[in-house]
Amino acid sequence: METRTKFVFLMHPKEFKQEKASTGRLTHLALSQSEIVVGVEFDGNPRVQALLADPALYPTLLYPGRTARNVSRGELKEDALQGRRLVVFVLDATWSCARKMLKRSPSLQSLPRLGFDAQTAVSRYVIKQQPQAGCLSTLEATHEMLLALETAGLDRYSDPTQLIALFHRMQDFQLKCATNPDRKGYRLTPMRPVEERRGVLSRQTGSRRNRFIPL
Repeated sequence: METRTKFVFLMHPKEFKQEKASTGRLTHLALSQSEIVVGVEFDGNPRVQALLADPALYPTLLYPGRTARNVSRGELKEDALQGRRLVVFVLDATWSCARKMLKRSPSLQSLPRLGFDAQTAVSRYVIKQQPQAGCLSTLEATHEMLLALETAGLDRYSDPTQLIALFHRMQDFQLKCATNPDRKGYRLTPMRPVEERRGVLSRQTGSRRNRFIPL
């Protein structure tokens, strides 16, 4: 899929080497205007620093927080870009690893932060248990950002069903493998039903405020 916005997925080495269902990689494969940069510290990364220094680009960081501009609410205007191309850096890691990556990269800390109002407060990720309500996978976060960018008139999201359809297909494949008695798995105990796991999660996080957290 073609997009006006360039997405750069900063992938933690654990995601690159160990994760068997990396939604960051899946998202990259679906978006022609995207790339993956693997690392933990990016101040010394030549590719990241080249993107940050390019005068034709407007680099931003998709990350929640009080200072984040809510794209869904029109807090990022075309005038702010001043003719430059929007680049969105996405930390592709667990929440704890993402915070460490940001802490070790002051050049990323100085970027304008972007956020959005997610259309769903519950992640569609059924094969992984999210740490709290409002957490989204990298694929879902990118999908929501593209929806927000189109609403703001900053991009055109030609097929909003593509990423989510790929996400469901990937998970369906994983679930079929997990329930195949002839296929050796890595789980020591059977996976609990999705509804049961979500019920436990909602009781644990019911008092917490929903927010976007990429995984």
